[in-house]
Order: sequence, then C-alpha cells, then structure tokens
Amino acid sequence: MEAPGADRYEVIGVMSGSSLDGLDVAWCELVHDVGDWSFNIREALTVPYDQAFQQRLVHAMEGSALDLARLHRDLGDRIGQACRDLMNGRSVDLIASHGHTVFHKPEEGLTTQVGCGARISAISGTTTVCDFRSMDVALGGQGAPLVPLGEKLLFPDHQAFLNIGGICNVALHSDRKVTGYDVCIGNQALNFLANEADLPYDKGGAMARTGRIIPELLNALNALPFHHQSPPRSLGREWFDAWLKPLIAVQADLPDRMATVAEHIAQQVATALAFAEGPVLVTGGGAHNTFLLERIRCLNTTRIEVPDIRTVDFKEALVFALLGVLRIRKEVNALASVTGAVKDSIGGSVYRIN
Repeated sequence: MEAPGADRYEVIGVMSGSSLDGLDVAWCELVHDVGDWSFNIREALTVPYDQAFQQRLVHAMEGSALDLARLHRDLGDRIGQACRDLMNGRSVDLIASHGHTVFHKPEEGLTTQVGCGARISAISGTTTVCDFRSMDVALGGQGAPLVPLGEKLLFPDHQAFLNIGGICNVALHSDRKVTGYDVCIGNQALNFLANEADLPYDKGGAMARTGRIIPELLNALNALPFHHQSPPRSLGREWFDAWLKPLIAVQADLPDRMATVAEHIAQQVATALAFAEGPVLVTGGGAHNTFLLERIRCLNTTRIEVPDIRTVDFKEALVFALLGVLRIRKEVNALASVTGAVKDSIGGSVYRIN
C-alpha cells in the first residue's frame, strides 16, 4: 500500500534512437515511496519521422553549423508538438527528452543531442529537462549508457538487462555496483540493410532467417577494434559510418548479409552476457526480431525474458522520464561505474516557462 508521504510525478519521457524509427513518447506515472520507485506507463506512442526529416537526421553530420542549428530547432518543435498532442489539454509535471544524438565523441570530450529543450518547453507549456549526457562527458565519462541507473531503480527484480535498439547495450547489476556498456551495433545495421529492399526493417528477422552466414564477413565484423576494448565504452553513428557500414555495403546476397550481421550481434551479446545472473530482461525494437532472439538464446545459457510490449518499446523513454525527475530532485542520474567518469553526477539542462 502506498504511504501517505509518497512522491508522485506525471512525466512524459521522449526518446529518439539511432535506429531512426521516430519519436518514442511515453506518459509515465512515477512514484517514490519509502525509498523505492514504481512506475506505470499510462499512454505511449511512436511518432514516425517522415522520409525527408529522417534524411536530415541521417545526414546531420555532413551539413553546416547552420543546418545543425535548424535541425536542433525543428526537432525541438516536433517533440514539443508530440508532447502537447499527447497531453491533449491535460498537464504533466515534467517532460524529459533525450533528444537525438548527432555527434558522440567522448574521447574528445563531446557529445551532441539535438532537440531544443527551450522550444519543447515553450510549445508544450511544461518544464523540460534535456541534454542529459554532457555533464558526464565533462567529468571524463562516456556519457552513455545512462539507462542502467533507471533499470536498477525501476526493475529491482532483475540483475541483467539487454537493450537491442540502434545499438545493443547491456547492464549488469550486483550488490556492489552497476556496470553497463555498448556491446555492438544493432538495428542501425539491420535497418540499413533492410532499406536496400525498400523495407523499414526486417520484420521478425524473416529475411535474415533465409540467408547463409558469410564467414569472412562475420570474422571481419567480430575483429573490429571496438569489440576488443574493455568497458566503459560507447558507440555513435559516426562509428557505424566509418567502420561497419563499409563492411556490410558489399556485393553479396542481401539475406546472407542480414544473417551474418544477426549472427555477429548474437555472438557479441552472448559474450557480454556470459557471466550474467539471469533472467536477462530484453527490451528495444530488436526484441521483436524473433530470429535474432533465437540466435541469442542458442549461444547464451542465461534465460532471456521479454516483458510486455509497452515495456519492450518504451523502456528507454520511461527511464529518461525517471532521470528527468532525479534531475529536478537534485539526485544522481549518471553512474560513474557505468560511464567511467571521475564521479557520479546530476546531468540535464532545465527549461522553465514560469
């Protein structure tokens, strides 16, 4: 039973991932009760990007500074409008927006997410938290992943987590600390290949299932230097463009390349989960890829658990809703044990209209 002094927050969490599916927008109820957090995703939807805007995101790294500023403005407007539409005349306490990562180079001390928080706040009429990663990077961290803290607080019955989004990342929890890191590419590569067949994605891994593994390609993917770095480590789209895309954009049968990339992901994930204490909670768009999950289960001895569809699709938006609340409460929302920063920190820029 909820204690009389429990703190309750109505928050919209917003996530735009590297798979470029669209904006994940989730209206979440978060309750802090005697030191424990609980949640309910009240409403959630994905607002797809039209092709023209999707291409602006894809090519953002190649444009001018003015192009980037305009994209920052325009994505902020889209997020603000999506939140206002979801609210539909109602009100929430907070909007917490991850934005969309354009540049991610923590080794150079920078990470850039577009989606102007001031414009989100102005359009929605709601206090907005954004730019969650910059403080951690300024403290020497990777700025990613940030989700493991939210997993620890919201899913205390699990000690191992796998998110298969544009990038695959894991989090492993123990009594002493939380660790997490980006494992390998995910839907960013699979969707890139599906686009060759004029498909947004390979539904259920159906195309990959019909292909045969190309041994030389699989070996080349597994040999990429990133996969042999010790954590903490994180990936950005520029890594995909520079290292992985040239390997898979070759003259070979598309189903075979799909099968090979799926096997690469499964092998890398299995290695990352080798010492996990299960069950492993799997979320993200890749959790709908039944073929990929079959390969992961085949290579991994730890039980794989897929939750309800709303949690699968909107867990990251939910977690950023929580990270926004922690920012407002002036509590830690980035763990140095995960990111490699010199200390835990409270990240996020806050925009208020009153």
